[in-house]
Amino acid sequence: MTLNIPRVIGHRGAASYAPENTLIGIRTAYDIGVDWVEFDVKLTKDYIPILFHDDTTSRTTNGGDQKISDLTYAEIKDLEAGSWFSEGFIGEPIPTLEEAIDLLIELDMGLNLEIKPCPSREVETTEVALDLLSHYWDDHGRLLISSFQISALETAMDRAPDWQRGLLLKEDYPENWGEIAKHLKASTININGNTVTEAEIYSFIQYGQPILAYTVNDEERADWLFRQGVSAIFSDTPDLFID
Repeated sequence: MTLNIPRVIGHRGAASYAPENTLIGIRTAYDIGVDWVEFDVKLTKDYIPILFHDDTTSRTTNGGDQKISDLTYAEIKDLEAGSWFSEGFIGEPIPTLEEAIDLLIELDMGLNLEIKPCPSREVETTEVALDLLSHYWDDHGRLLISSFQISALETAMDRAPDWQRGLLLKEDYPENWGEIAKHLKASTININGNTVTEAEIYSFIQYGQPILAYTVNDEERADWLFRQGVSAIFSDTPDLFID
């Protein structure tokens, strides 16, 4: 199955225009013409998959500094994830993965689901998220499962081998990244588009699969990445690149 990846993917929805990892963020991305979004999934204490990036609530909620892994979904529901962004989003809830998938299906959008587990919850986060997805999602050409965590991608390979996987690499990626990618049968290599060099892109391209670059909000940098052979970018400001 070929991935139908567009050249621009909305990062955490459309993170410059609406609170990240929220339903309004997904709708905002759709409204500005985005075909795919990326968002992060974590587990609550009672194993409910939610859209959230950080390990704690401090940056993007009104919940103080609490660990997501210590909070039940009932406690998560009492928080809001919009006021930190602007007054216009006060009261925006933290969505479940199920709610987000329902919305994507309604809007006919593709998804890069990043497994972003709390520490030591890599396997269980992947298992729960993929089990839920298996009941809803059947378009394999518009779903990419990605993670920085090797164990999460190994779990995805074992539990859902037909869904394609993206290997996320940080700036200090391991020298044997190619062996890791082959082991995982990675369909994409996702790299930092703001720090990657021309020589590194050339090396990544030799793997023979699409290169996706995160998180690019500068038009000149995006143009340069595309000229070097990058297939797609993730952006907080995807509308700048859609045309």
